[in-house]
Amino acid sequence: MGLFLVVAEYRFTEYFEQQVLRKRPYLSRELCARVVERPIRSEPQEGNRYRFWAEIPELGGRYLRVITLEDKVTIHNAFPDRRFKP
Repeated sequence: MGLFLVVAEYRFTEYFEQQVLRKRPYLSRELCARVVERPIRSEPQEGNRYRFWAEIPELGGRYLRVITLEDKVTIHNAFPDRRFKP
């Protein structure tokens, strides 16, 4: 499956588009969609949201945490998670 197809299956909140991508220019919609597609861990979070983690080689092997809304399709936030232990 190409990156375009993976990203096409996801939506992004206004917060993600206007704040997350601006504050973290090293992130992309494609990287975030990849984490949700193939997480090494996922779990529910308070406020009807979900957390997903995956190791990202492009970020030096660091783990990226991606937060989605309850539909698990709308990506709301993403950041390298320095405290995550697989």
